Amino acid sequence: MFARTCSRTADPVRLAHELVADGCAVAVEDGTGDDAAGFAELIDRLTADGLAAHCEVTLDVDRLGASAVRGLAARTPAIALTGSPDAVDDLAGSLPDARVVVHAGDPSAESRCRALASRRVRLVAGRRRSADLAFVRCLNVLMAADGHPAVAVSGPRLIAIAGERAAWNGRTPDSWEHVLPYRALTEERRRLLAGGYAVRVAVGSRRPGGRS
Repeated sequence: MFARTCSRTADPVRLAHELVADGCAVAVEDGTGDDAAGFAELIDRLTADGLAAHCEVTLDVDRLGASAVRGLAARTPAIALTGSPDAVDDLAGSLPDARVVVHAGDPSAESRCRALASRRVRLVAGRRRSADLAFVRCLNVLMAADGHPAVAVSGPRLIAIAGERAAWNGRTPDSWEHVLPYRALTEERRRLLAGGYAVRVAVGSRRPGGRS
């Protein structure tokens, strides 16, 4: 389970600088004020600081609205769409470069993974151990396809399973990534980086995928 590991007062751009310098990519989960103007300012700051290529900004379609998300996507293609499955999937069709966040505990998760498997998907593990089987089923679908999965888990067992499934499907390190929470699993993060894995660290007050 992802804990709340970074407050809204922390500057995500400063954190992004630190993480990129350490060899990580970044999932920015927090826009100032959680409104379109705040996210626009954040994206402009990331771009001005040369961080846009390393940072993926998570946008909640339900909170911001489809029109605002499209406007933000025009500023940077590196976005991840989260929110209710229907709203996200409807918008994702017109934003093929956007990553789609899928929560493994949702009833439609496996069918969504099959439909989205050829694109960028961030699979987020459930909060309960009973959700692990659903997560692994979704993981199997994504790792066997030709998309770019991002695996957001915080338990060592599921992290290990993700690596095993990637190896089984002959995936290269640049074809998928781990997503880890900020200020948690720092030793695991170092171990994965040392092993040649791609690691993205989520900064902001929400979990990777936008649910608190």
